[in-house]
Amino acid sequence: MEQGTENLNNFERFFEPSFGWVLFLFHNACGPTKPEVVSGPLIPYIVAPEIPLAFLEYVPYLNDLIDPHKPPSIKPFGTLVALGVYTGSVLSVRRTRERGLDARQMSDFLFWVTVFGFVISHLLDAIFYHPQTVLDDPLYLLRVWEGLSSYGGFIGAAVGAFAWRFYRKKRPLEFVDICASVMPLAWVFGRTGCSVVHDHPGAVSDVWFAVQFPNVVCPAGYPPDAVCGRFDLGLMEMVLTIPLAIACLWLWHRQPFRPTGFYIGLILAAYAPVRFFLDFLRLSPESAIFRGATDPRYGGLTPAQWACFLALGAGLWLLRYSWGKPYVRTADLGPDEELEEYEEYEDEAGAESDPAEPSGPGSEPEGPSTSA
Repeated sequence: MEQGTENLNNFERFFEPSFGWVLFLFHNACGPTKPEVVSGPLIPYIVAPEIPLAFLEYVPYLNDLIDPHKPPSIKPFGTLVALGVYTGSVLSVRRTRERGLDARQMSDFLFWVTVFGFVISHLLDAIFYHPQTVLDDPLYLLRVWEGLSSYGGFIGAAVGAFAWRFYRKKRPLEFVDICASVMPLAWVFGRTGCSVVHDHPGAVSDVWFAVQFPNVVCPAGYPPDAVCGRFDLGLMEMVLTIPLAIACLWLWHRQPFRPTGFYIGLILAAYAPVRFFLDFLRLSPESAIFRGATDPRYGGLTPAQWACFLALGAGLWLLRYSWGKPYVRTADLGPDEELEEYEEYEDEAGAESDPAEPSGPGSEPEGPSTSA
């Protein structure tokens, strides 16, 4: 009962009394249950090992730079994030060619949004999630590899897109929409990286999909021989993103020429509610066990939860704006060889699809229209 009371008090801190029915359903679905009926957490606590590169100390010109007691290593989190970025970039360029657009411009655009995304993601993570660390060590702002924020990455990518627009004098919205169509698949890789390092531990629970965390991170008074289950929010978000990734792949395969803004709106509208409710399972700032993994609260909500309101509003507006409209090209066409691929792909897509299939939800054009 002590464990259940602790979790219940954590939820009550965030929910108003008027949402008591939500608290009741949520706690009974995800909170601890009676010992005689619980199956207990079934997911083992697995940590992906780092791969040391100790052989580098034997490479000429590098041996003086390598500490043999602490050689560089390939870290699982960084590797999976890099794999997600690479996968998303390759698919974005491929889909750019499928639409007959300039793939070189897309590659340049991806460089801008990736750099701005990572830098601003770290800056916002440091300012909103680790303000005391920034005050104690201002150079923490420059160590981009020491913390990233999901919504900070979205905001950074948006800033990069605007910077690219003003510097290159090009319209980026269609490129943003193409990137959004592959973002869920890349996000699966990123959240898999979070799940293998367990950097988003959540509240204590004994439901079957909780992770069997080591007993050293259990609350005080927890039975030493019992399995300590906790929500792993990185793992949960990764699993919940898979259906969205499959849906985006299916939607593109069914109709590549959808109105600009459709995929941006879909991703924002789908991600925001899931992230909002998952953050209620995060550790409270008072937790003394995970000092570096707790999220601060502003008005009872995490920074990401406040960002969810803006993301959901923008997503719904974009869906409403693009709904029923035909596809209109806003980016530059590619060179002649890419135009040939575009024409061939358009003919194949037209032959395979139903003639009545709309190019966007609710629209009925026979083929994609273009504009300068």
